[in-house]
Amino acid sequence: MAEESDLEKTEPASPRKLEQAREQGDVPRSRELATCTLLLGASAAFWFTGGNMIAELNSMLASGLSFDREMAFDMELLLAHAAASIIKLLIAFAPAALILIVVALASPMLIGGWLFSAQALQPNFGRMNPIKGLGNMVSTRSAVELGKAIAKTILIGCIAWTVMKYEIDGVLALSVTPLQSGIEQVGHILLISFTFIVSGLIIIAGIDAPYQMWQHAKKLMMSRQDVRQESKESDGNPEIKAKIRQQQREMARRRMMTEVPTADVVVTNPTHYAVALKYSENGMRAPTVVAKGADEVAAKIREIALENNVVMLEAPPLARALFRHAELGDEIPEALYIAVAEVLAYVFQLRAYSKNGGTRPQKPGDLEVPPELDPLNPAAEDADTNGLPQ
Repeated sequence: MAEESDLEKTEPASPRKLEQAREQGDVPRSRELATCTLLLGASAAFWFTGGNMIAELNSMLASGLSFDREMAFDMELLLAHAAASIIKLLIAFAPAALILIVVALASPMLIGGWLFSAQALQPNFGRMNPIKGLGNMVSTRSAVELGKAIAKTILIGCIAWTVMKYEIDGVLALSVTPLQSGIEQVGHILLISFTFIVSGLIIIAGIDAPYQMWQHAKKLMMSRQDVRQESKESDGNPEIKAKIRQQQREMARRRMMTEVPTADVVVTNPTHYAVALKYSENGMRAPTVVAKGADEVAAKIREIALENNVVMLEAPPLARALFRHAELGDEIPEALYIAVAEVLAYVFQLRAYSKNGGTRPQKPGDLEVPPELDPLNPAAEDADTNGLPQ
């Protein structure tokens, strides 16, 4: 049962799957919406520019049927006259054509948006499969398309019948109307009828567009297994990522261990923590942490320090404070300058003693470590509460 539920497509499509579908040219489209907007644009174009177009057509016909005798025997004049008439006609129709072009380019933005996919242009011979084609003919989508076609026919038929019933008196009156007035009346009736019929398509488009979006979203739905697989492909396998992080930590630890022999001193807890410090008057403003660790890592730091004769000093509060508040590769906090200065002074004196002899320096006693920086000091909890840095 768990496997069946994992394979059921119950999850919405992820952004990655939507993007992949878009790259393949698969976006929601509504032919009814595109047809409706284009026809509405044509209706608006005829309402605003129809009078000028009819006037230009009338002028062109009159000009084409009347020309002088010289033009009839001169082909160049005749062609120039025809070209001028065609140019006037194109200028008259240009506003309507511009409106239609704008509407055609803007209509895809209503659903799906503009899209150019090279993958959609690639040949797909699977579409030529006759068995698949027969299956599409009896599919749910075909039934829906058939229902839309029937509903559209009935709706447009009812609107056309209603408009013609309303305009029947004007149509019958055309028989006794003068020619010029009759032509204008016919154009008016046709334009009104066209506008009302096209407006009826808004109902079809208003139903089809949400349905196409729902159908597209349903087609791209994913199962839980698909979601997990995509997460692995995009974010990486968690086990592999954990392995990579472990390897990165090992590499960082090895790099850190190579810095221990260059340290001036290793401050210890003595067993739980170890922090290696380095200071040079050339280029360093303050001592820097070159290695630090706890438990096993601390033991490894102490072992390398012992092998390389690096001075180790037991100072539990200072070791805890350095481990907690100093990041690897960073300078120590200013609040620990005095304590670390005493430690480094002891180290440098010990080096001088080993080289030149004399009186062996005394190990520093109680180092000045602010209570709020020691994780084991109750004052540190108060520092957390009061917003002091940790």
